[in-house]
Amino acid sequence: MKFDFANGSSTIVILSAAKNLRVQFDPKVQILRFAQNDISGNNIKMASRQYYVYIMSNASKTLYIGVTNNIDRRVYEHRNKVADGFTKRYNITKLVYFEIFSDVKQAIARETELKGWLRKKKIALIVSINPEWDDISKQWE
Repeated sequence: MKFDFANGSSTIVILSAAKNLRVQFDPKVQILRFAQNDISGNNIKMASRQYYVYIMSNASKTLYIGVTNNIDRRVYEHRNKVADGFTKRYNITKLVYFEIFSDVKQAIARETELKGWLRKKKIALIVSINPEWDDISKQWE
């Protein structure tokens, strides 16, 4: 799903029969934030979790794809080299892309799909959202 905010609008509303899904783009952090409301506009407390498929990189654009239920914690772990492994060995510290899912099975399927792509296609995906390969997580600090 792609959202176009070129018209200057910071919020769009997607209507369904039972509820509105409000999607808000925050240009300061360059992420979409979701809030679900019922027809009367009251917030619905969502018991479901959010899952993130993410791509991290380093100065030489080595790629790492992962899935997590806590993007802040996971980026911190990669950046601070909490665990031995690929990201520590290759100094993978920049969050360059992520997607949000409400279903863990869909998130894992998407992670698997992205890992199966050719490098060229992964780079095109990153560049479509983050052409400068900025560290998105730096704006959260």
